[in-house]
Amino acid sequence: MTAQQLWEMPGGIHPPDNKRQSTALPIQPAPLPKRLILPLNQHIGAPAEPLVRVGERVLKGQLIAVASGLVSAPLHAPTSGTVSFIGLQPYPHVSGLPAPAIVIDSDGQDEWCELAPCADYRQLQPATLLEKIRQAGISGLGGAGFPTEAKLRARPAEKISTLVINGAECEPYISADDMLMREFAAELVSGIDILSHLLQPEQVLIGIEDNKPEASAAIRAALGERPYQLREFPTRYPSGGEKQLIQILTGAEVPSGGLPADIGMLCLNVGTCVAIHNAVVLDQPLISRIVTLTGAALGRPMNVNALLGTPVGELLAFAGLQPDKLERLLMGGPMMGFTLPSMDVPLIKTSNCLLAGSREELPAPSPSMACIRCGDCAEVCPASLLPQQLHFFALGQEHEQLKAHHLFDCIECGACAYVCPSSIPLVQYYRAAKADIREQEHKQLKAEQARQRFEQRQERLRRDEQRRDAERQARLEKAERARAHAEQNAAAPPADNAIARVQAQKAGTLSDEQKRLKIAASMAQVTLKKAEKQLAAHATAELQAQVDELRQAAAAAQQALDAALAAGTTAADVAPAVDEAARKRAQIQAAMLRAQLKKTEAAAGDTPSAEQQAELERLRAELASAEQRLAASETAPTPVPADDGALKRAKIDLAMKRAELKKAEQAGATGDELQALQASLSAAEQALHAAEDASGKPVPQLVRTDKRPVDEASRALKTELAFARADLRKLEHEQAGAEVLQAARARLAEAERKLQEHDG
Repeated sequence: MTAQQLWEMPGGIHPPDNKRQSTALPIQPAPLPKRLILPLNQHIGAPAEPLVRVGERVLKGQLIAVASGLVSAPLHAPTSGTVSFIGLQPYPHVSGLPAPAIVIDSDGQDEWCELAPCADYRQLQPATLLEKIRQAGISGLGGAGFPTEAKLRARPAEKISTLVINGAECEPYISADDMLMREFAAELVSGIDILSHLLQPEQVLIGIEDNKPEASAAIRAALGERPYQLREFPTRYPSGGEKQLIQILTGAEVPSGGLPADIGMLCLNVGTCVAIHNAVVLDQPLISRIVTLTGAALGRPMNVNALLGTPVGELLAFAGLQPDKLERLLMGGPMMGFTLPSMDVPLIKTSNCLLAGSREELPAPSPSMACIRCGDCAEVCPASLLPQQLHFFALGQEHEQLKAHHLFDCIECGACAYVCPSSIPLVQYYRAAKADIREQEHKQLKAEQARQRFEQRQERLRRDEQRRDAERQARLEKAERARAHAEQNAAAPPADNAIARVQAQKAGTLSDEQKRLKIAASMAQVTLKKAEKQLAAHATAELQAQVDELRQAAAAAQQALDAALAAGTTAADVAPAVDEAARKRAQIQAAMLRAQLKKTEAAAGDTPSAEQQAELERLRAELASAEQRLAASETAPTPVPADDGALKRAKIDLAMKRAELKKAEQAGATGDELQALQASLSAAEQALHAAEDASGKPVPQLVRTDKRPVDEASRALKTELAFARADLRKLEHEQAGAEVLQAARARLAEAERKLQEHDG
């Protein structure tokens, strides 16, 4: 194979490899654990959602949790057994906090579920291949664990011209990918074939550092005549970074804040390719991985093929852990790994190494000192950043400056901290600053969403106000047309009674008396329905009596209306009906006042407040007046109906004059215009008084009520009572649950009690 052109990445360091310790033995099968802990979130994105229940038996490879979003991955049982627990369990994370997980007790049989291997994947559609990869639960096995299917379809409109296979494995101590390429080269090439069939790239580049000659030879032999290009390049950390490897192999740079797909490239780890082969060809989900067990505290460093969910303590014991030598246990390498809180945490999809280091290997960090501005960190940064500036901006929490200096281009490789003579933990500052910026952006997003909701509500209220204004204007125009029509009718000569009756019946109009009876019947029905709702909410004997009395009054009002409608419109025919209707109206009014008086007396109790006492006196006076009118209507002779046309016209004219004056005042009219309108209003009032005197109707009895001022505490208690009553009615209308209704009723009762105590 001819030499291929390579490019150099900026920065980088050359720490000791320390890989030979774990490559002396072939990959070993890890022993089957008795208990597996499977966290629901083993990847970037949304955690999976459990499908199984406690006590359920599962088979090896069975789906036990489904992906909960587009960027998510399902989870499968690594062996057969019984689900013993679902909940918080130890989790491999720098925070040491537990996470939701499914626990499976192994039955030792390792029994597979039914599989459906694929003889020829080339016959499958791209969508089917992507779904197989998604359902296998594959996420990146060499980096942050981004779901592979989501990565493959992240840029459907972008043509992938170059597929890059990452076999660099640049971090010290880790040799999992090296051993995988040595022993699973055929499966690796098969996975690359599947990706080439799916993506149709113009070229496929396989990048391996030159410190892995055995892996390069195995892959070269497995490639055969395939056109894929195997490129070896000098060992340098962190050449295994996605953007760094693309720059080394192609010379192209991924733009700041961008992805490789933005420049037509896609990078996948060699372990991910083997997992794709197993998923498509063998129909086996991702339930195990190759993991490096190394460090001076282990008697037999090696690489093992371990089931996901295996407690790390069992794997370290299998490798001959010597507790007296163990200083610190890392998951990952010494550059980007993190200290594990305990050995009870499980192996997950992104766990590529367990480093059990001694004190000599992993000494305690030196005390941090002030930056001396040496510039070493800037020279080794593979992203061409200014680490010392980022450090100062992070100390001052200058988020805008951090973003302007491309903080999020930092891959957190640790090269800057490795060469820092002042022992400043630079990466820790960067991680904390990134977390602060993400939290601030999340708060700003929530604030923006709240602002948009507020503006939408204001716009909705504005539209409602415009609608109400239009409705008010329509009512005024309708009243004006009615007044003009009444004046036209008054000026027309009287027609024959029979002809007028026929025309009125054809037009579907009602006489004034019929209209009044219809309004009285409607009001009686409304009052009855309100009382029935109160009875449904609070079933008491007093409310039941009021409902019965109101039901009788509503029936009487309806009878009076029916009688008036059947009697016709002539004066001779209407006279008996008018007399009967007057009596019915008096009965209805008396019944309604009687019911209202009983309700007020029940609310006031034995010690009514001053306001309640005044209201009781007013109701009693009105009831006495209504009973007098009822007695007079039962004994009075049949009255001759008066001509109410002039009285109605006077009332309409007065209402129109008042509306015109109010509108002029709101519009800011001049003093002369207002004075003219006030004079017209006074003339209309005098005309109404004259029409009332000419109609012969009795003058209504007025009852003056002394309204006392309400103090602030009483107003607040009344407001709370009104809100409680409104909320209860709303919940009853929405048919809320029994507990919610009970709480609302308790709130109403408490508000009534507090108001009574305050008034008393």
